[in-house]
Amino acid sequence: MKSLFCMFCTLAIASSVSAQETGNAMLKYGLNFLKTPYVAHTLEVNEEEKLVVNFDEVDCTTFVEYVLALSLSPVKNGAIDKTDYARVLQKIRYRDGRINGYTSRLHYIADWINNGVKHGFMEDVTAANSPDSIALSLNFMSSHPKSYRQLASSPENVSKIESIEKALSGQTFHYIPKAKLPDEGFSWIKNGDIIAITTNVPGLDVAHMGIAYYEKGVLKLLHASSTRKMVVITQKTLAQMLKNNKRFTGIRVVRMK
Repeated sequence: MKSLFCMFCTLAIASSVSAQETGNAMLKYGLNFLKTPYVAHTLEVNEEEKLVVNFDEVDCTTFVEYVLALSLSPVKNGAIDKTDYARVLQKIRYRDGRINGYTSRLHYIADWINNGVKHGFMEDVTAANSPDSIALSLNFMSSHPKSYRQLASSPENVSKIESIEKALSGQTFHYIPKAKLPDEGFSWIKNGDIIAITTNVPGLDVAHMGIAYYEKGVLKLLHASSTRKMVVITQKTLAQMLKNNKRFTGIRVVRMK
């Protein structure tokens, strides 16, 4: 792993695209991750649940979490303090900011967004701008325990996850159906907004995440791509990306506060 102190200094002071050009901390930090390798399951490295920080390898969720935590962390004397960063990241990744085993991690993006809104560092801007909504029906993790190391060997964790799923199911969230998203996006979707791509996979709410990025008047996605195996900006528009994937149904838009 790269030295976190050096990485924080680099991200806080220098950027491939300056804050003045992007006008947005999420893009300032996010663009520094371009070409970072995509690797799944980087949080599953400890027997006991601990906060993991790995800037060398990211998946779609950890990429967004790291960028959001950098954007929310205070810069002191030109750098981000490791302790401050860890505190912010833990607040983003874990329910109420407390680590209490595997199930305290916010695995479902609906839960992740609820936590961010509750604690005042995220705003779900879709609700005010799109009338379309879906009721949650979550059971993917408890229905596929063998896909998760911490569930495959722990009926207790499966039971806890099932309780979380039941508590979330029935909640309604607003989204933009992919048929209604134009290539140019909408004026209310801003550079640096978090884009959560909704899915028709049974028992799941969101299949992918990234950061809104406007290029030459069209909306693209800055994201950790499992197909291109690294952090990239989509070659096609976000709207075309959604249309080309039968499992994608639309997007939720979340903004850092």
